[in-house]
Amino acid sequence: MQKSSFAAMPGWDRDALRDAWPAFLTSCQTLIRRSEWKNACTTARQVNADDKGAIRAFFESGFTPYKLFNPDGTDTGLVTGYYEPLLRGSRRRAGPYQTPLYQAPDDLLTIDMASVYPELKNLRLRGKVVGRKVVPYPTRAELMQGNSLSGKEIVWVDDPVEAFFLQVQGSGRVYLPESRETIRLAYADQNGRPYKSIGRYLVDKGEMELSQASAQNIKAWVQANPARKEELLNANPSYVFFKEEKLPDPSKGPKGAQGIPLTPQRSIAIDPQHVPLGAPVFLATTLPNSDRPLQRLVVAQDTGGAIRGVVRADYFWGFGDEAEDRAGAMKQRGMMWVLLPKGMTPPGGN
Repeated sequence: MQKSSFAAMPGWDRDALRDAWPAFLTSCQTLIRRSEWKNACTTARQVNADDKGAIRAFFESGFTPYKLFNPDGTDTGLVTGYYEPLLRGSRRRAGPYQTPLYQAPDDLLTIDMASVYPELKNLRLRGKVVGRKVVPYPTRAELMQGNSLSGKEIVWVDDPVEAFFLQVQGSGRVYLPESRETIRLAYADQNGRPYKSIGRYLVDKGEMELSQASAQNIKAWVQANPARKEELLNANPSYVFFKEEKLPDPSKGPKGAQGIPLTPQRSIAIDPQHVPLGAPVFLATTLPNSDRPLQRLVVAQDTGGAIRGVVRADYFWGFGDEAEDRAGAMKQRGMMWVLLPKGMTPPGGN
């Protein structure tokens, strides 16, 4: 990253920063425990949340923007979108409810490499013990072919493809008609296998063009090719496990990697190897399938298996049909600036 200025960020002067303020304040609930963020987050508590001028002055006087660059020197990268889906399910396997969603298995090990090698911060290995060795955890295909997850079902849902996309999104809601209850399934863990895009798989197989590889078109392809459904889903070896949560306030998003609820259209997922989790980020991109600007302050509150690289963001659209449509179509190019408290040494020391 390279030191920049607020004037260099396109659209900064037009952004409604007040809309991003609640997301930043929630991030401060955890950031304030870190010495380099303590002063900024303490000061933030004194700012009038209704005074857009005070919010702008807070950032411009107390923060330094750093523009992100890829290793090859380019300043643009991929910006995708995600959302919180809604599925239909049941506590028991019956009728249309044949696809299980699982909690984390007891034999799944997570090894934090930073405890042994500090330079490997944010790197965690997952596997299981076989004999006296730790071996990789089974792939999606292997898990689906065996019965090692039996007894770990949380709910059964009525659509295996929607269940797959729930895993890609990382969390979602499930409506249970039998009890008229809606629960949230939050991300609990993952099998440690790398995420592989099934859209890319279809492109590589010549089934569609790259520009067509949206969630909507992938679902349509499965409907037209039901015999190849398992082949497609198993092209992604990654498998996500969930934990059940109550839904006391449907207006709030799911918790991200920072452990706080996401704010629709003001939260993003990033690669924590390059962007500090919880930091404000100015994102300059475009709306899905459009060249209309999407330039706004967001907060890095989440991570994801597919979010790798420096200039890389996944934009949280929220909950509902419109959020699903926008997230599924979003595959834009964009630039990013990380805002760090003045005096804080940026990652890499630039």
